[in-house]
Amino acid sequence: MFAKLFLVSVLLVGVNSRYLRIEQPGYYIEQYEEQPEQWSNSRVRRQAGALTVNSDGTSGAAVKIPITGNENHKLSAIGSLDFNDRNKLGAATAGLAYDNVNGHGATLTKTHIPGFGDKMTAAGKVNLFHNDNHDLNANAFATRNMPNIPQVPNFNTVGGGVDYMFKDRIGASASAAHTDFINRNDYSLGGKLNIFKTPTTSLDFNAGWKKFDMPSYRSSWGTEHQFFIL
Repeated sequence: MFAKLFLVSVLLVGVNSRYLRIEQPGYYIEQYEEQPEQWSNSRVRRQAGALTVNSDGTSGAAVKIPITGNENHKLSAIGSLDFNDRNKLGAATAGLAYDNVNGHGATLTKTHIPGFGDKMTAAGKVNLFHNDNHDLNANAFATRNMPNIPQVPNFNTVGGGVDYMFKDRIGASASAAHTDFINRNDYSLGGKLNIFKTPTTSLDFNAGWKKFDMPSYRSSWGTEHQFFIL
């Protein structure tokens, strides 16, 4: 049983975060739809598709297809595929996303992870403050993990955080997550610098630090960094 719990904890390092983090520099190419005027200046960017190619050999693709909406609300279908450095499927996700013109949003997704099982995630974000210089958001998520490992039951992970941007150029974030089944806590801090931006393209550099602790083991803060081309 201990070996199975250890395996679950190792798998969680890579797959139990709400947002995938790339520990090697990567390139992120994203396409956006033409926006109505009331959406074009909002904090919401409606992604049509994305492709990732990372220097560690991993890659991925994502799509967001509008289903219905009006000038204030949008409902879209979302999906993504992630591949490891051997071009084998690492995760497949499908679900729904809701966007509000004021910067609020929510997603409901199901992810299949070969060798681990499935997980269902409900996530949401709320814009707390926005003006020409400052943008502050709070987010939270709850994940139901459903491993296909014998004798390992389903278990939950919950977490949340805050994101801040100054003039859409410099930003910072902090988040935490807890998995009760193995009594694990994950922490992350991040920073973002926008290097170049046009109405449809953005080049960003992200740097971050993360750690986790469990009753039997506690990691030190580790660094990570990313390049994003949006």
